[in-house]
Amino acid sequence: MPEAAAFLVTSYDRWVVVASLLIATLASYVTLDVTRRVRAADRGLAKSWWVGGSIVLGTGIWSTHFVGMLAMSLPIELGYTKGLTLLSWVAAVAVCGLALGIAGHSTLTPRRLAGGSLAMGAGISAMHYLGMAALELSPGIVWNWWLIALSVVIAAGASGAALMIFFWLRAMRLRRGAALIQLGAACVMGIAICGMHYTGMAAASFPTGTLCLSANVLAAHNLELVVSVSAVLLLALTLLTSILDARMQSTATRLAESLQQTNHKLQQANAELQERALLDPLTGLSNRVLFEDRLAHALERLTRSTLDRNAARTAGRLAVLFVDLDGFKPVNDSLGHAAGDLVLKDAARRLRVAAREDDTVARVGGDEFLVLMEGVPTLADCVQLARRLVQALAEPFDVAGQQVRISGSIGIVVHPDQGQRDKLVAHADAAMYAAKRAGGNTYALFEAHMDAGALEQLNLQNDLRHAAELGQLQLHYQPKVDADRGQIRGVEALLRWNHPQRGMVSPGEFIPVAERFGLINALGLWVIEEACRQMAAWADDGLRMRVAINLSVHQLRDDDLVPSIRDALERHGVEPSRLLCEITESVAMEDILATQRTFDRLARIGVFIAIDDFGTGYSSLSYLRQLPARQLKIDRSFVGDLETSSDARAVVDAVVRLAHALGLVVVAEGVETEGQRDILVKLGCDELQGYFYARPMPPATLLAWARGNKPEGVVDFSPSVLVREAA
Repeated sequence: MPEAAAFLVTSYDRWVVVASLLIATLASYVTLDVTRRVRAADRGLAKSWWVGGSIVLGTGIWSTHFVGMLAMSLPIELGYTKGLTLLSWVAAVAVCGLALGIAGHSTLTPRRLAGGSLAMGAGISAMHYLGMAALELSPGIVWNWWLIALSVVIAAGASGAALMIFFWLRAMRLRRGAALIQLGAACVMGIAICGMHYTGMAAASFPTGTLCLSANVLAAHNLELVVSVSAVLLLALTLLTSILDARMQSTATRLAESLQQTNHKLQQANAELQERALLDPLTGLSNRVLFEDRLAHALERLTRSTLDRNAARTAGRLAVLFVDLDGFKPVNDSLGHAAGDLVLKDAARRLRVAAREDDTVARVGGDEFLVLMEGVPTLADCVQLARRLVQALAEPFDVAGQQVRISGSIGIVVHPDQGQRDKLVAHADAAMYAAKRAGGNTYALFEAHMDAGALEQLNLQNDLRHAAELGQLQLHYQPKVDADRGQIRGVEALLRWNHPQRGMVSPGEFIPVAERFGLINALGLWVIEEACRQMAAWADDGLRMRVAINLSVHQLRDDDLVPSIRDALERHGVEPSRLLCEITESVAMEDILATQRTFDRLARIGVFIAIDDFGTGYSSLSYLRQLPARQLKIDRSFVGDLETSSDARAVVDAVVRLAHALGLVVVAEGVETEGQRDILVKLGCDELQGYFYARPMPPATLLAWARGNKPEGVVDFSPSVLVREAA
């Protein structure tokens, strides 16, 4: 080594040294941030970050060398050759590419750590000394080989530390304080990088009289300044991009998790909906859909077992039991819908307890249940279960502290001994009706002759389903007469079915069929439409008549009832006040809130309302007072006993006084004798209706009567009075 005096004096600007340390720290921080990007699930995106990150980070570390060179002061002008300067940059980029490639692995093995540290240390050293070699000096730099070796060791150690920090930060997965820890790690790496650089700088000595032959190629001062500023801007831009990418990925992850949670909730909701679609919401038992599915599978299993002799010995039979509650309707009528629900829930529980563990118990109607028995050895086992069910239902029900007694009628069909496989439920139903006809609270086994009654009802409902479109339905009209003046005040529309083979079918026969098979709403809509059409037709003929129609409990619970009435009135140009809707007392009181809502909606469109069959049900006066009714009709059972029973007269007198106190018009139906008429007039009844005045008549007959042609069996009224008062 030459004497110290033979070398140029080298000094360093401390602020530029600090700047180089900051750039090295910034490059390290960005490097740590980019390592997370090269682990992205999207391999294309990860590769893009690997390539772009290697270039940006290599440039950042490379710029540390030039900032360090800018901090060094020599009494000569310095410059760099192009080739070696570019080669030093390539070395820096290659080192960063290697580092990011190792960071992209899932684990850092000792072998990978050792190999990566040595390779990165060699690359960083190559970058530094190639950059120094780009200074074409004459005479050349005099090197201290011990310091060179130390700088290489520092570079390898810094590389190893960087790799361990990469994986350590990844393993931490901290949310709070992660940025602070990353900054501390970047400072350690920055100090290590600068330590290697300035150790390498300390290994270089410049002889006195040294000239830089490349001073005019790439001027040192200008290059160092441009590279430093550009590197800082590039690193800052990369960091910003990385942060934005991280936020976007975080947002995407949250959205993916939210979507996954939403999908999970949708799956749960779908499963719940499927479960609800197969269960009765009130009792929790199977519904008709699930019962029919289980019955179909049971029949398939029974069919397969009959083909296998060994299985046939133990397969037995299957049975369907149809259970219907006796006396349930009066519970609903007297105690209300809520009390009826409690009875149904308790009845369902009793049936489930009494049945065998493997039996399927289902609720298929209002108070109708089905039980499926599989593997039944003998008919006696079915009978034994039916007896248990009858006994369970005969026990009193506790409803709000009040004991209620009902019973059950049960029909039994056993397959393959009895009944066709596709008619098992129908045959069990027919047997159940036989039990009801026997007085209820018992069971009946299906017999072949019972199928005729079931088939009769099936045929009747099939014919009824098409009766309207075939023009078989008619409305007959029975007058309501003013009790004092004997003048007609309106008519009640009564449905008639003129069957082509059966003739006139009684409403008492086809209305229960319509209710049982879900046809009652369709019939009700036809009655509304036909009554409005007839009022319009009469108006065209000069007869303005108020018409009353009857609403069923099913219509009362239909949300489309009021819109349907409003549309029919508007379609035919009929004033709403000319339509009167009659609802029986028991239906009105069954669900008072639903009744009140429907009454209020009808009143808002101007339709009048009447309470029919008053006195046969259980009415709360406070509820009755809240209903916007205009009329109250006394049931015919009280009218029929007026001439012979003082109790009946007392009841009618009380009802008339009550109705007048509430501002209601009182109508008595079922008036058949002159004596009944006189008593009702004396008691203050407002309107009378019954065979004493007229039977229900077709619309043409009523119109002819209005024009002076009195039909047979009708009390004589003046046509002029009829037309004037009906208006």
